[in-house]
Amino acid sequence: MLASHQPMGAYDILAAMNRVDNREHIAPPIVYRALDFLMGEGLIHRIESKNAFITCVDPGHRRAAQFLICRDCDQVAELETEDASLVAAAADLGFAVDHSVVEITGVCAECQKHAG
Repeated sequence: MLASHQPMGAYDILAAMNRVDNREHIAPPIVYRALDFLMGEGLIHRIESKNAFITCVDPGHRRAAQFLICRDCDQVAELETEDASLVAAAADLGFAVDHSVVEITGVCAECQKHAG
């Protein structure tokens, strides 16, 4: 996952792990447990719209996860910002947010260069 800026599904991760470990095939439950652990530790994020995972640029942070997802090349950029206006607005309404993911889909700068 560290080598890719694209989200990886659990079965993509499983296939990559099984390519590395030629002796014994790793079962899907092991991958899912590992992903749950890594998410719990704040080391990876789940890209909800793609049902995939990506490494965290700031491991262990407690800010709302915010992602820019290119619809052409599937690259994902995690925004490193303290802007938590949605969470603050929810708090103003008396709502206690325990999990937040913002996913913005569009076209990255590189794909825009190639399109025009």
